[in-house]
Amino acid sequence: MPIKPEHLAQLMREVEQEDPIDFADLPFAEDELRQLVASHLCEMAAAMENFSTEDRLLTLLAVSAKLVLENLVLHVQLLRRHGLPVGDNVEALLSRLRKGDTE
Repeated sequence: MPIKPEHLAQLMREVEQEDPIDFADLPFAEDELRQLVASHLCEMAAAMENFSTEDRLLTLLAVSAKLVLENLVLHVQLLRRHGLPVGDNVEALLSRLRKGDTE
């Protein structure tokens, strides 16, 4: 049974309890943004209906990895734009990447 966007949006809210998103002063309602993203991801998952389980998992991991990378890049760009240092965890990751150590 495919997951419904409303259920996915609720799961997103539950995950955010552990790691809240700073929506700052965006001119959009948080729940509307969650619903938009949830709907898009459910449509994407439905489009993979004929994929094998392995291909579906690999595709979803690739999409997740791209989003995490995009989030990291935007985070570092914002910090630099405001002249703020990156956090220790981000600095450690960037240092590993500079050395070519990806494990």
